[in-house]
Amino acid sequence: MKLEENMSSHEKNLFEKASLSKGAIRLKKEKEDIRPAYFHDIDRIIYSLAYTRYIDKTQVFSLKENDHISKRIIHVQFVSKIAKTIGRALGLNEDLIEAISLGHDLGHVPFGHVGEAILNEISLQYDHTYFNHNVQSVRQLMNIENHGDGLNISVQVLDGILCHNGEFLQGKYFPKQKTVSDFLADYENTYYDKKGCSHLVPMTLEGCVVRICDIVGYIGRDIEDAILLNVIKEDRIPKKIVSVLGNTNRDIINTIVHDIIQNSFSKPYICLSSPVYQAIKDLKQFNYDYIYSKANSKEQIVHYKEMFYLVFETFLQDLKEQNKDSSIYLDFLNSMNLEYQKKNNLYRIVIDYISGMTDDYFVKQYNMCKKVDKKKNK
Repeated sequence: MKLEENMSSHEKNLFEKASLSKGAIRLKKEKEDIRPAYFHDIDRIIYSLAYTRYIDKTQVFSLKENDHISKRIIHVQFVSKIAKTIGRALGLNEDLIEAISLGHDLGHVPFGHVGEAILNEISLQYDHTYFNHNVQSVRQLMNIENHGDGLNISVQVLDGILCHNGEFLQGKYFPKQKTVSDFLADYENTYYDKKGCSHLVPMTLEGCVVRICDIVGYIGRDIEDAILLNVIKEDRIPKKIVSVLGNTNRDIINTIVHDIIQNSFSKPYICLSSPVYQAIKDLKQFNYDYIYSKANSKEQIVHYKEMFYLVFETFLQDLKEQNKDSSIYLDFLNSMNLEYQKKNNLYRIVIDYISGMTDDYFVKQYNMCKKVDKKKNK
């Protein structure tokens, strides 16, 4: 059909190792419409409820009254744009890249990585499973969205999201062939293996591009945010890093993007040159030492931990007592299907609820839980 051919005409000239839409695999069989499969996945992701909540989720700095500080939605858009630039230059499938990019952080919790660490602690204590935002992003799309039915996103997109974690920097990214069973095994393993996420490898070149672009999307912008908040001075970045990457977000992105394209063109892998790889590694460590470790004070982290535990334990008790007036019923569980409610234990339901909260909503729920707690302890 001419119309369908027009929709996928851009795939005719892709690199031979690129992922074509006709190869997309869905966990539930369905008939595709005129949209190519990965293009369709983009639509499903951006219309999801979790995508809407990106706008009020922390990137690095929480609860700051500065409209120019990045929220999670900005990071996601940066990753998408940077990865698509590389994808176009390398002849890869931009639809697949965009779908992975836009969905990769859907599972991030309130207060960013600090909140994630606290929720992981709670998950281990109560559910005996590890909590990781990349895994929760996949879970959101497979098992929570659409009232618990999921959105039937393609396995290639889900796998790219699962394996996106830019914390694990490499100089060269080789895709790994996988079956549906392999993907599901990787996904399940992350709940029980502490190092499960560090062993993940994307099944597509497009997934490899997003993985490196996760770092490119935040490493320079986090510095700009830190400068705006007077956490660091503009001239604080070591000269050995600046001499390779530059000292502005613009220069850092431009240098890395060009380096990836030059070293990966017509290759079955995504690669960085040794100098750029080392400079990114050093800059990442610089950010940890001078930005991420100072983004929240010890007192703030103690307070966040108190908040998470109180919210978790309050809603867990509400489920045990079947308190139907609780927010966990009104704002979450009442809209979920019976299969979701039967398949998941009470701990997992509360974790799903909390992980989906925006920062402001979480603070609101904490204040409500605090009032309830005070009444109980009078």
